Amino acid sequence: QVQLVESGGGSVQAGGSLRLSCAASGSTYGVKCMGWFRQAPGKEREGVAAIDSAGGTTDYGDSVKGRFTISQDNAKNTVYLQMDSLKPEDTAMYYCAAGDFWNGGSCSRRENYNYWGQGTQVTVSS
Repeated sequence: QVQLVESGGGSVQAGGSLRLSCAASGSTYGVKCMGWFRQAPGKEREGVAAIDSAGGTTDYGDSVKGRFTISQDNAKNTVYLQMDSLKPEDTAMYYCAAGDFWNGGSCSRRENYNYWGQGTQVTVSS
């Protein structure tokens, strides 16, 4: 089992920045993918960013490319999401996810995740 705890959400004006953190604990040695997803009211959950735990390969959703950066600190079992140039449409609940099995494709696929955090709210005002 892997437990995930997010932090760092909040309210910011458009153009501002936030950094989300996700601390993983438990059986983290088998984790293959770490990712961030988000869900706005009335919308489906979408992938934001993902990172391969072993090789560090990253992947981003089209709407955040060039603005968001995912990184990991393996010593701390923590994944970060640096969000710059925030827009009102980035407003959503952000969820950290981890996967310790492989269902094919890349870490951007939601099917490669089986552990989820409780989420942290990000609100961007115009």
